[in-house]
Amino acid sequence: MAIATVLKDEEHYVAEWASFHRAVGVRHFLVYDDGSTDRTLPILRDVLPPESLTILPWRFAMTDVRMGLALNRQVFAFAHAILNFGADFRWMGFIDVDEFILPKTGRTIEEALAGANGFPNISLPWHMFGTSGHKTRPPGPVTRSYTRRSADPMSRLKNAMNFKCIVDPCAVSEVSVHHFHTREFGDRTANDAGEVFPLAGRKAPAFYSSRYLQLNHYYTRSEEEFMRKIERGGVSPTAWQKRKTRLTIALENIEKDEVEDSSMTDFLDRNGILTAA
Repeated sequence: MAIATVLKDEEHYVAEWASFHRAVGVRHFLVYDDGSTDRTLPILRDVLPPESLTILPWRFAMTDVRMGLALNRQVFAFAHAILNFGADFRWMGFIDVDEFILPKTGRTIEEALAGANGFPNISLPWHMFGTSGHKTRPPGPVTRSYTRRSADPMSRLKNAMNFKCIVDPCAVSEVSVHHFHTREFGDRTANDAGEVFPLAGRKAPAFYSSRYLQLNHYYTRSEEEFMRKIERGGVSPTAWQKRKTRLTIALENIEKDEVEDSSMTDFLDRNGILTAA
C-alpha cells in the first residue's frame, strides 16, 4: 500500500498524518511538494524512514494555452505516481493531509481492503468533520480533537460530498482527483464492501458503506485554522473568492446536521496507536 499526496506548508499536521498511516500499514509515501517554505519536509524525514518516503518537487502553474485552462497539478501528480511507481504496489491511495483512511475491520488498510474483494477501483466517501466547537487549534492531535461530523456522508448538500480513491495502480487508464477509470471496468467503481456501481451511480444512497474503511476528512479543523485555510489558497487552480465561497458553504452544510463519531478514537485506543501531534 502506498499513498500519494500533494501538499504545501503542513508542518502542524503532517507528522500525525504520516505516523497514523504508517501505523495502519502504508508502506510508502509519495509526497509531491508544492513549494513548502516551513518545516513540512524535515518533519516528514524525521517521522518516516528513508525507504518509506519519496519527495518530489511539484511547484508549477501551467496553462493549456489553446484551451485557456489552468492545468491541475494534483491530476498530473497522481498520473506521475501511477506511471513511475505504480508497478511497485498492490494498492495506491490518493488523499490530502486533512484526510485519514480508517480501517474499520482489522488493524491495517490492506486487511480492511479484503472487503472490496480485490476490485481495482474503490471509492471512499468523505466523512466530513467540522470545527467540533474549537475556536482555536486544540493542543491534542487532530484525530482525537475532532469527533463531530456531518450525519449523512451521502448528503447532496453543496460542497459537502465527494470521494477519494484507492486503486490498483497497474489497472488505471484515466486519472482525476476524485475518480479513476480502469482498463477492464471503465468508470465502474466499488465501495469498501465490494459493491460495484457505475461512476454516475456512486452518489446514490445505496452506494454508501463504511463497514470496512472510513475516510475521515477533517475539513476545517478549528475556526481559526479554517480561516487560515481560506486565506492561503489551495493546490487546485481555483480563484480565491470562488474557493472561499465553496469552503464556507461546505462548513455550513457540515454543521447543519452533525453526529458524534468515535470510530477513530475507538480504533486508536483499541490498537494502542499513538500518533505524533
